[in-house]
Amino acid sequence: MTENDLSLRKHIATLLDGRQAHIEIGTVLDKLSFQDLSKQPTGVPWTLWQLFEHTRIAQWDILEFSRNPNHQSPDWPKGYWPGDKGPKDEAAWKASVASFRHDINEMKDLVLDCNIDLHEKIPHGDGQTVLREAMLIADHNAYHLGQMVLLMKLLGSW
Repeated sequence: MTENDLSLRKHIATLLDGRQAHIEIGTVLDKLSFQDLSKQPTGVPWTLWQLFEHTRIAQWDILEFSRNPNHQSPDWPKGYWPGDKGPKDEAAWKASVASFRHDINEMKDLVLDCNIDLHEKIPHGDGQTVLREAMLIADHNAYHLGQMVLLMKLLGSW
């Protein structure tokens, strides 16, 4: 492996954590209050729970597509958004956060695995690469994290 390849892998792993142009994922998760998750200010089309769950589901789907040729994606768009405005209880919230953190770490492990060619097309895809999928997760997460921070500011919890 070249020094450039290792450098790219480290940059992508860092990007997945959100330590570049956008806020760290952990910072947002640490500030999210269970009591605020189902609140929906006037004019806002979703709750914090809906934004977070959508982000978690999409991240999981991209990760599984990247490594599992038998993976079946949820139906679009309904399967990517929760039906409820909030989690059933705190245990469901904690499980969702744990799942999100687990999946982001799994994608980082995939990116950092020197046995995986980041530029090779995923055999069961139609041109995607692990590099593209990792960048897609980072981009999608950053987009919705920004929305979550704005919503938290509207709720007075940021």
